[in-house]
Amino acid sequence: MRFLLDIHELPRRAGEYRDYKLDLVLEEALGLDLISIGKGEAILVAVTATSVDEGVLIRGKIQGIARGDCARCLEPVVIDVDQSFDELFEYASKASALTDEEVDTDEILLVEEDDVDLSIPIRDAILLALPVNPLCDPDCPGLCSHCGVTLRDVDQYHSHDQQDQRWSALSALAEKLREGEKRDER
Repeated sequence: MRFLLDIHELPRRAGEYRDYKLDLVLEEALGLDLISIGKGEAILVAVTATSVDEGVLIRGKIQGIARGDCARCLEPVVIDVDQSFDELFEYASKASALTDEEVDTDEILLVEEDDVDLSIPIRDAILLALPVNPLCDPDCPGLCSHCGVTLRDVDQYHSHDQQDQRWSALSALAEKLREGEKRDER
């Protein structure tokens, strides 16, 4: 997925700038497993492109709505994404002057003719805006590990009579000892 911004009208004199507003529809979901901005959802990207000696400085702000599931109780979660980013897109002539020792060339974003590809900065900004473990409420108690009921929906004394399996060998030994005592009493 590529988000190309045409900067043809931006003069290449340092200090010149242009503002852009982009309404983008995602062709694939952007985010994490538990929460993301889904495929077909719209995001608003406001960008200021400024000419600098090395290339074009892009300052942007992304707005959208991420949907997912609570990490504790699996209830739906909706988060407003409002994240800023700054990226320098270098002119190919300036980037080729850098040696391999100074900068990893895979990390350099380039101005491609009169376009900049905003897909990497947009993806990174969305990922930074989303929580790794989204919660429906900061105090969400989660699910009962035995029956799976939402702990918010049950009383505080909810429990299950369940013996820890690690004690089963000792329980079996205790039962044998009780049987032996019963035989001795007869």
